[in-house]
Amino acid sequence: MIVEHAILDVLPERAAEYEGALREAVPLMAATPGFIRMEVRPSMNKVGRYLLRVEWETLDAHTVAFRGSENYKRWSALLHPFYVPFPIVEHYGDPVVSR
Repeated sequence: MIVEHAILDVLPERAAEYEGALREAVPLMAATPGFIRMEVRPSMNKVGRYLLRVEWETLDAHTVAFRGSENYKRWSALLHPFYVPFPIVEHYGDPVVSR
């Protein structure tokens, strides 16, 4: 399993609008083979900042299957206009430590 992680910044005055678009977009990602689960959490310190965490079976499930799909085109249209700046997405492997 791999973990996708990104810090998502949107303009504070558009946060509620973003959250609505996000709820519409989630099923698009969830329909991808290899998708396990996702969560988006709001920052407790900065209005308009969110933490995205997605679990995928493989890196290709995200980078090839999802990003190469029609669902990703719709996802992008719904969510990408909100990001200022555009987020950096990183992928992480198995834990070094966990508890």
